[in-house]
Amino acid sequence: MSITATPTPGKSLLTPADHTLILIDHQSQMAFATKSIDGATLRTNTALVAQAAAGFGVDTIVTTVAATSFSGPVFDEVLEAFPDAAQIDRTTMNCWEDANVIAAVNAIGKPRVVLAGLWTGVCIVGPAVSAIDQGFDVYVIADACGDVSSEAHDRAMDRMVQAGAKPMTAVQYLLELQRDWGRGETYAMTTGIARKYAGSYGLGIAYARSMFDAHEGGHAQAA
Repeated sequence: MSITATPTPGKSLLTPADHTLILIDHQSQMAFATKSIDGATLRTNTALVAQAAAGFGVDTIVTTVAATSFSGPVFDEVLEAFPDAAQIDRTTMNCWEDANVIAAVNAIGKPRVVLAGLWTGVCIVGPAVSAIDQGFDVYVIADACGDVSSEAHDRAMDRMVQAGAKPMTAVQYLLELQRDWGRGETYAMTTGIARKYAGSYGLGIAYARSMFDAHEGGHAQAA
């Protein structure tokens, strides 16, 4: 039996309109004990995800745990992208057990959720497996998460993947939302975010632009 290919995206690829991003417990106290990723990289990756979501208009929930009594403020990088976000504070480690978070998820009404936060083995595993059990399609941005050790983070990712979650990275999230350099309305934003937050990839964009006036997809506008 022959198979005919068509120039269409796979159904599992994310679009800006088909999911809710939940940023969970990107807070000072949670970061202090995070050892699976260094603090600077964690903040940079979180900024990339937040800026991508804000730029593409992704429905986003920002939630904290014990913000005033223990865990402290949300990363500045999240607040810069979402300065007017209503932060939902909780007592539950699993945000999927918090009625206010679930009310926000239901108000948005998207069948997919994308998760990132601290710590992977508690505050990300909890909502991931809970949402999967309830029929949601779950993605986890692994490098915008962290845990008290690499072992803790890796085993948490293993557990979520085994339960059906789809792992991805911060840069992958950004580029999956763009996905076509011919989309001129978001080209400058996407390359601008990459230049600022995407490490060596961003340096490469800046270098090519400066040295050769190179532009993906033939775009000539500045990023």
